[in-house]
Amino acid sequence: MLLGDERELVVRYAQRLRPDGLVVGTAGNLSIRVGQLVAITPSSVDYDDLVPEAICVLDLGGAVVEAELPASSEVPMHLAAYRSCGATAVVHTHAPYATALSTVVDELPPIHYMLAELGGPVKVAPYATFGSAQLAENVRRALEGRNAALLANHGTLAVGDSLGRAYDRTVLLEWLSALYFRARLLGQPRLLALEEIDRVATRLQPPARLRRAS
Repeated sequence: MLLGDERELVVRYAQRLRPDGLVVGTAGNLSIRVGQLVAITPSSVDYDDLVPEAICVLDLGGAVVEAELPASSEVPMHLAAYRSCGATAVVHTHAPYATALSTVVDELPPIHYMLAELGGPVKVAPYATFGSAQLAENVRRALEGRNAALLANHGTLAVGDSLGRAYDRTVLLEWLSALYFRARLLGQPRLLALEEIDRVATRLQPPARLRRAS
């Protein structure tokens, strides 16, 4: 079985989506890229029934390499993210607070310094029909300079250098969205300067590895 370890990892994180409140039913999808191959969740399969063999393996052009079931309808969006930002994992959800915000804002503003982990204020990709090339292009543009995007009237997408990091960014985006929602109920939130977000982004960078003396 191609990408056996990666397929098992996709199943593990996919089965967290509903308990974490990020999707309902079979909504959402996840993928991992390894070189020129992508392991992605299949379409319309209950997460409780998901097994590694059901995870589809495609190439970066979307051609099926190994699959027992049809791949997610959002393959174009995943592939667009991989081609545009060099990520190695993508998580797409219908997280409730983030999706609600996507219907009323053009971006999630700097309500909290941890927006730095997402690259700054999160842009909203204009609505397009799910699975369409237009949606993939809209998301690609919204991801420019960012690690996550809101999809208008649809949901979220986050990328990372591992599936764990892309998933953590998804959870963070939902938390930030809920924070902004609650703050707006109380009044007009104070926002942070973009310069502060940049400072925090620098501090969040992992320390450079120490070189061994030769």
